[in-house]
Amino acid sequence: MALSQPLDRPSPAGRETVKNPYSALPNWLYPLFVVVVLSLFGGYAIWVVFFQHKGAYAPYLSPFYSPLITVGPIPPALWVAWAPLVFRLTCYYYRKAYFRSFFGHPRSCAVPEPNRKYRGETVFPWVFNNFHRFAFYATVVQVGFLWFDAILAFDFGGRLGIGLGSVLMLANVLLLSGYTFGCHAFRHLAGGELDCFSCSLAARARHKLWRGVSVLNIKHDRWAWASLFSVAATDIYIRLLIAGALHDPRWIL
Repeated sequence: MALSQPLDRPSPAGRETVKNPYSALPNWLYPLFVVVVLSLFGGYAIWVVFFQHKGAYAPYLSPFYSPLITVGPIPPALWVAWAPLVFRLTCYYYRKAYFRSFFGHPRSCAVPEPNRKYRGETVFPWVFNNFHRFAFYATVVQVGFLWFDAILAFDFGGRLGIGLGSVLMLANVLLLSGYTFGCHAFRHLAGGELDCFSCSLAARARHKLWRGVSVLNIKHDRWAWASLFSVAATDIYIRLLIAGALHDPRWIL
């Protein structure tokens, strides 16, 4: 005699629960983290870009001000900070993170959309996310300036030295480089649109570059958050030095 179990009835519309099979943490924890951190960083960035005119404490320069451009009363960060901010705003990983956290589109893979009229990134303002590749080009240029600034951070009046600010700036540019060059757009530029990786010397070279970018791309979310915190930490440290609230420990040869 076979015994059958009654089928589970579907939950009422809008009340189904979505369980994350990959983590024991509550489903609301990660979206809350994204909302809080991005909101705080966004507010801080607005304050720095529009209301602050000082971001240098020799030999240190805040990443919000690199390269340093001063034109009249216009805040220096306004000339350069738009590139990395737009790069992050249109980043493939961040788009997934803030779409799910701020708007619930979608809450998770294979979960029905709560808004049937959702049309992705084909309507205003989300259509501007398609300019991500151009933001990548601008950010690469800025990363080059940040490397130059990091090298100068070890020059104390013509003498080689190491300060806490030097270490922070070097760590920051390393994390930013890992995030920038692990970008999905760069991965596509490196190896996309190729039907054969072994058909020519150029194709083999692009395949090696693609594999290198893929190593960074696998942990793109880690690079994204680590570099976000390093940018904020570096800028805050330099501002505390400017205000005289901290003393920069240094070792000079």
